[in-house]
Amino acid sequence: MKKVVVTGMGIISPIGNSIADFEDSLKAGKSGVGYITQFDTTDFDVKIAGEVKNFDPSLWMDKKDARKMARFTQFAVAAASQALEQARLLSTGEGGRRRLASGAEKTGVVLGNGIGGFEIVSESFRKLHDHGPKRMLPLTIPLMIGNEAAGNISMVFGSKGPAFTQVTACASGTDALGQALDLVRAGRCDVAIAGGAEACIVPFGVGGFQMLKTLSTKRNHEPEKASRPFDADRDGFVLGEGAGVMAIESEEHALARGATILAEFAGYGVSADAYHITSPDPSGEGGGRAIKLALADAGLAPEEVQYYNAHGTSTGINDPTETKMIKSAFGDHAYKMKISSIKSMTGHCIAGSGGIEAIACVLAIQRGFYPPTINLDHPDPECDLDYVPNVAQYGEIAAAASGSLGFGGHNGVAVFKKYKA
Repeated sequence: MKKVVVTGMGIISPIGNSIADFEDSLKAGKSGVGYITQFDTTDFDVKIAGEVKNFDPSLWMDKKDARKMARFTQFAVAAASQALEQARLLSTGEGGRRRLASGAEKTGVVLGNGIGGFEIVSESFRKLHDHGPKRMLPLTIPLMIGNEAAGNISMVFGSKGPAFTQVTACASGTDALGQALDLVRAGRCDVAIAGGAEACIVPFGVGGFQMLKTLSTKRNHEPEKASRPFDADRDGFVLGEGAGVMAIESEEHALARGATILAEFAGYGVSADAYHITSPDPSGEGGGRAIKLALADAGLAPEEVQYYNAHGTSTGINDPTETKMIKSAFGDHAYKMKISSIKSMTGHCIAGSGGIEAIACVLAIQRGFYPPTINLDHPDPECDLDYVPNVAQYGEIAAAASGSLGFGGHNGVAVFKKYKA
């Protein structure tokens, strides 16, 4: 089985639209949560979200192409562009476009998405309701469907291998990485562009989550303190948006072309709770099983992992359940390792979370730091592990894991290791 490595990373997030800015924000414990600017929240109980700021798609793609993409697709293409540039897989072609330099037929795309082009759905339905079908957006269907991010990445950069979309709700980004890992290990692809993207901070999206009673409303007056995973005073998650994308490839392919290797993508585990449509199994058994499978796939004992990037949504049910998950998988080592939720800073970026948080793991390994869980002021007694409260910590990290849990009982875990030739 081929060893798989990470050679490029790209990110669009509430705390930075480049890897450098994202890393700086993680180390500083910077919150990206603020008042919603994308629509009028007068009639909403929820007034806050983790919005992407100062996003200019023309920095990464042709303006004409961008106009034919929903916001989540623009995020995905921008993050993919960054990842491919860092991996040195692009060259300048006709018309100045940056395209894959070679190996297009053996380059695949696996992109996680949960909801698709929500703003397109909302606007087209409004036009249908108010003015009839002939006033709907002409590109309603291709802009709204979830597979268009993967399709557009393929078209923009010229990849001609498999192009898949993974839809497992909030686990989509992590599961996309896992599927891409399998493709490269099996030799179906030499290179895969993988991660997740989401953009659902629109009235329909916020309203829908608000009706589920899952979003924080207590701290509309202090947005940056609203997302507080593992804290006794939490009252729900904060909706975020963004994309995290990696370029992964077989070790032999990376070495043959002289690529800089950032980390080894060592393992992946997946399971289903078979329990409830929105809540995780409170025993933590399903998620714990996914962690155990990921560690076994990576060939690691629990005590060999120094950092676990938690799903950590800041909801009443998730945080104690995930604590049980971690204990069931890591045993006594759960009390010795570092755990944190960067959703305390980014909010919950839904399908984008898995890719964004996997990147946080690789940065932690590369730079030797543990991102903090900010706003952890009054720890929940049921959450009694070391969640790196409020301030980043530093230390050698040989292996890190990232877990994602999705509505429907989907559990995915990715494991990364410091690369050794």
